[in-house]
Amino acid sequence: MFRIIALLKPLIRFNYSHPYIILAIALLLSVISATFALRLTVDTDIANLLPPSNKYVKALDELKERVGGETEMEVVISSDSFDDNMRFARDLIERSMALEYPRRGNLYFSRYEFRKETEVLERYALYLATENEIQDLLAFLDDEIEQAKLDANPFFIDFEDDFDDEEEEDLRKRNFEETYADLVPSEYPVSADSTVLLLKFFPTGSRSDLRFLRDMFNDYEKLVEEMNPASYNPDMVVKYGGRLKRHLLEIDSIMNDVYSSFATGMSSVILLVMLYFFLKKYINYRRGDPALRKHSIWVHVARMPISTLIIGLPLLFSLTYTFAIAYFVLGVLNTMTSVLFVILFGLGIDYGLHFYARYLEKRSEGMEILDALLQTYESTGLAIMTSAVTTAIALFVLTYAEFRGFSEFGFISGLGILFAYLSMIYILPAFIVFFERMGLILVNKNEGKVLVNKPPKRYPYSRSILIFGIGVILFVGFNTNKLVFEYDFSNLEPEFTEYREFRDLAREVSAGTRRNPAYIVADTYEEIDNILDRIREIREASGESTLILDVEALQERFPVTEEDERAKLRQVAMVRERLEDPFLQDQDNGDLEILRKASEVTEPLDFNDLPAFLTDRFVTRDGEIGRFVMIYPSESLSDGRVSIAFKNEIGTIVTKDGETYYAASTSIVAAEMLELLHDESYIMVFATLIMILILMYISFRSFRWTIISMLPLIIGLSWMFAIMILFGLSFNFYNLVVLPAILGIGNDNGVHLASRYREEGRASMWNVLSSTGQHITVGSFTTMLGFAGLLFTNHPGLYSIGVMAVVGIGMTLLSAVTFLPALVQFLEDKNWIRYDY
Repeated sequence: MFRIIALLKPLIRFNYSHPYIILAIALLLSVISATFALRLTVDTDIANLLPPSNKYVKALDELKERVGGETEMEVVISSDSFDDNMRFARDLIERSMALEYPRRGNLYFSRYEFRKETEVLERYALYLATENEIQDLLAFLDDEIEQAKLDANPFFIDFEDDFDDEEEEDLRKRNFEETYADLVPSEYPVSADSTVLLLKFFPTGSRSDLRFLRDMFNDYEKLVEEMNPASYNPDMVVKYGGRLKRHLLEIDSIMNDVYSSFATGMSSVILLVMLYFFLKKYINYRRGDPALRKHSIWVHVARMPISTLIIGLPLLFSLTYTFAIAYFVLGVLNTMTSVLFVILFGLGIDYGLHFYARYLEKRSEGMEILDALLQTYESTGLAIMTSAVTTAIALFVLTYAEFRGFSEFGFISGLGILFAYLSMIYILPAFIVFFERMGLILVNKNEGKVLVNKPPKRYPYSRSILIFGIGVILFVGFNTNKLVFEYDFSNLEPEFTEYREFRDLAREVSAGTRRNPAYIVADTYEEIDNILDRIREIREASGESTLILDVEALQERFPVTEEDERAKLRQVAMVRERLEDPFLQDQDNGDLEILRKASEVTEPLDFNDLPAFLTDRFVTRDGEIGRFVMIYPSESLSDGRVSIAFKNEIGTIVTKDGETYYAASTSIVAAEMLELLHDESYIMVFATLIMILILMYISFRSFRWTIISMLPLIIGLSWMFAIMILFGLSFNFYNLVVLPAILGIGNDNGVHLASRYREEGRASMWNVLSSTGQHITVGSFTTMLGFAGLLFTNHPGLYSIGVMAVVGIGMTLLSAVTFLPALVQFLEDKNWIRYDY
């Protein structure tokens, strides 16, 4: 790195001699880059965080390609009157389907779902039942016949209560009712007490068209207000949106979080930098030659923003360059990378802070502008380059991860660090020269003067600090089981009151156990049969631990060949035969009446006669009967551990003929992502540490100093883990991404302190802390403030990134200014310190 620093030294001279050319070129490139950077949008779809080549992502893409996927806008109407709800619903449907989108001159909605045609299903319910359902039904009828026989026997006395038989009968009855309700739903989507009604409208625009969604929801709000639901019923409540509205709310929330965190973080960083350089320059100015003190404190106050401009403008340039490249390479940002602008602002400013602070020290020593720039470049440039390259490469290591949360975070942040370094070293000097020539940087020569009282040469309490640091490591080692991972996605998503109120009402209508199915796509009906057989074998082998609630395919319900049709009709005939039993013929039972009507079928059902609400989930976008299997989970998949277990059970299916199929659903993809994140996080952290170790050795050319400079990072991480254990903080899907970044960032402090100590020599650590220690403290605080903006976000995942980063960087700083000096003092006392290069 010495050679690179020497090779690029002429650029510093060029900054001095031609500052306006440098600034003009940098500004032009920044303006051009900004036009592309502003086109970046945020993609919140977690399925896109896995590589397109992933087997489960490919399965999901294939499913979407065959079936398509419309996202409906749902409307919930609630009041104590079913008739009032119906009147409002019919009027709302008419007004909604006529609602125009003025920007495009077309309608907002293409179709709607409300009333379900159930007459055909009531007649053909048995015909559409699966073989297993028919067998359960026959068992139910046999029980009814047996019970009827016993009831008809005047000599029968029940001497014991057979609770097991009763429970089994009740279970069969419940299964029959659930199966029938799934096949033949109520005519209208209403709650059990008929007080809540649900409508579905299908928009003409895409869910990715945010402008369309915002216009649609704004116009729909006006429509509902115009219709005045209270005029239909004083207690009527109308909620609309569903998951489509939540999708928009989440994106808007993230963007608001990005803007607010950027404003909070950037303003905090700017304020800190202004105050730090104001105090640094004013104190040095007052310590200088009294004859040269021409300006009052108010002149210094008025020029406080100059330091911010000198450091901030090159940093803003670097950010525009970074995100312009991100636009061309990635196209969009994900949830994790959406906040990188504010994070990189806090990270990148460190390099300018070190450079400018050291430059002011050189100027206060009496050096001229060019000499001060060159001396700063030669003395501090190497440490800054080592720090920047180390951090950037540590972040670039993440790009090798399959998990795109890692790879894209590493790519953008690593690129941002490099551009920040280049801007601070090769553009910032031009700003310094520009403001110096305008006379806006006030310095006072204080050469030959004692700047501070002579400090003690020994670092106090060194042994105690070393013992404490090692004690914390031992504490963490014995409590690693308390470092946990948060698997529940619901705890990591923002809570929207509007969506929660809608969801609570909608659940009254759509209550049921068959939710969030996974799909397996096949090419032939024979493959369907093989997949069904294999999944049922898995469910049977798993026993009570299975997460498979049910599995079905349209081919099981609707026969596709004449032979299958005849088999279906034979099954219906078996049920009809049971119902004709003399002991059931005269029974007046609601369930039996339903079955009698459904058992009258003697002719096959034409597929075109099936209602659309039933065929939609089985028909491809080309209008053909889809060849796929649907697998329903028995538990909620919001807990990542459950989704992982479900994926491990049915994610990969190998049939008896050796063919392999992969299940497709967003829950399966989320489970794969969690497993990949868990596996790769260890690899990424280890690889990052190895890269830092190699780069430190290249920079220091000494294994001893490599280890010494890395110790603040290792000790700081252990202190961070201790805080997580003590306060119950956990790793999660979001904040794990920032852990490798903390490694690269936290290593900077050790690099700067070790480099300056080697430059100053033995017994100089206290002096090093009074100078470089200030710089790394302010630098770490600016980085922490950049991340701290995330502490004010509404998104729990982004908030956890802020907590992890602030704690991690804070602890690495604390270990750098305490443990590292204590270690150096201990080594000096033992005469084990060396200054080998």
